[in-house]
Amino acid sequence: MNNPIVPEQAIGKSPRIATGIPGLDDILLGGLTQNRVYLIEGSPGTGKTTLALQFLMEGVRASEQGLYITLSETAEELHEIASSHGWSLDEITLFQLINDAGMDPDTEQSILHPSEIELGETTKSIMRAVDEALPARVVFDSLSELRLLAQNPLLYRRQILAIKNYFSTRKCTVLLLDDKTAETGDQRLHSIAHGVIALEQTAQEFGKERRRLNVIKMRGIKFRGGYHDFILDTGGLQVFPRLVAAEHGRDFSAVARSTGSPGLDRLMGGGLVPGTSTLLVGPSGIGKTSMSIRAVLSALERGERVAFYLFDEGLGTLFVRSAALGMDVRPYIESGHLSIHRIDPAELAPGEFAYMLRQNIEAGGVTFVVIDSLNAYLHAMPGEKFLTLQMHELLSYLNQQGVTTILVLGQHGLIGDVRSDVDLSYLSDATVLLRFFEASGRLRRAVTVIKSRASDHAQTIHELRLNSVHGVEIGEALEGFEGVLTGLPTYRGGTPMMNLQNADHAGTQ
Repeated sequence: MNNPIVPEQAIGKSPRIATGIPGLDDILLGGLTQNRVYLIEGSPGTGKTTLALQFLMEGVRASEQGLYITLSETAEELHEIASSHGWSLDEITLFQLINDAGMDPDTEQSILHPSEIELGETTKSIMRAVDEALPARVVFDSLSELRLLAQNPLLYRRQILAIKNYFSTRKCTVLLLDDKTAETGDQRLHSIAHGVIALEQTAQEFGKERRRLNVIKMRGIKFRGGYHDFILDTGGLQVFPRLVAAEHGRDFSAVARSTGSPGLDRLMGGGLVPGTSTLLVGPSGIGKTSMSIRAVLSALERGERVAFYLFDEGLGTLFVRSAALGMDVRPYIESGHLSIHRIDPAELAPGEFAYMLRQNIEAGGVTFVVIDSLNAYLHAMPGEKFLTLQMHELLSYLNQQGVTTILVLGQHGLIGDVRSDVDLSYLSDATVLLRFFEASGRLRRAVTVIKSRASDHAQTIHELRLNSVHGVEIGEALEGFEGVLTGLPTYRGGTPMMNLQNADHAGTQ
């Protein structure tokens, strides 16, 4: 990844160590400060145990001894979790403070019953385990069990301080896991820990749950604040750092390039300019996707690499319809110059989408991007205000990378009162408006450019035709009409309409 921010040793005097979690070290600008105590908090099911195991597995790869101290899960359960991700814990020491005897109702001792076992004995057992294993990385799972044993906030805080002071003399990096089962937020832990990372999981009304991570504090080092999406899948956690457009930029030539349609080029003042975004707005079936494909094919013919993110339409339908209009893009998929990504907005987090896009641009050499459509992307977001902020950062990033971007936004209605889910026209550099209108008893299409920051665009409204001969064809200016954009124009002149014979009325959007 292109990242101009380089962590400096002067920021934190102690060495930094990798967490082993993709994306998290990027957020921490280099990793965790070595030999410190960190708090990982989150409700049950957010991925704390998996994160902790990844942290220890990274230590194994670095030839560092790891110790997992568990009060809440059995060693068998930990082995099962590791096995589900394809890991082996053979090189990690597991210290289990609950065993089969402790679960036997006939025995009088159980570490989970504070009336029978003193908290001090538990703490001493932990310290003995550390002294024997001499680990460089330690996971303590979990503080909620220690809290139950203490039964007293003051005693609990003293024990946590004792554990922290003990570890500070043992040269090991410690993760304390807490499932936030306390009735109120336990800020005492935040003040004691060197750093705090919070994991969250939110259930959606439909689709996959959303997970996100927030670095609440890190003493002595810089980090990327805010919420970062992450996924928990086979292989562990993968974090998608929040996109900060200001950190990314490159030199490029901002010379307008053809869309492949001479009429559309004239309408837009020369074509599409690298480093700008163009928004195609119109109702369903008007030809937005077809216009996008025309511009994509022109870019491919110039040798550019294109990424097409398809939210609404099936790949088969896209291929058939494009070929019917004389714009077959399948050969370019086979050559690797075109990648079409079928996106399910119910299963994809916005941060994951931004990461996918960055990978295609920075590692795949993509210079032309189409997002079709923003309506479906909106449904992947937790709220409209977040869509606007995400799109602003995303478009700023694309512009600074010199990428030519086309955004498709569908509108409700066909003729007359046509509305959008959200107005993003102010974010785009150019806006192309498409409308249906009726003339001579036929349904026709109109197109106009209502804004362009990069060129001197035409101010006229033109008829749009989609056919198998020319693909996307732009007619003469509709100077003899008034009210075309309302859908019900009045005719006051002699503007000739384009020939309707041999027109391809295949489904277009």
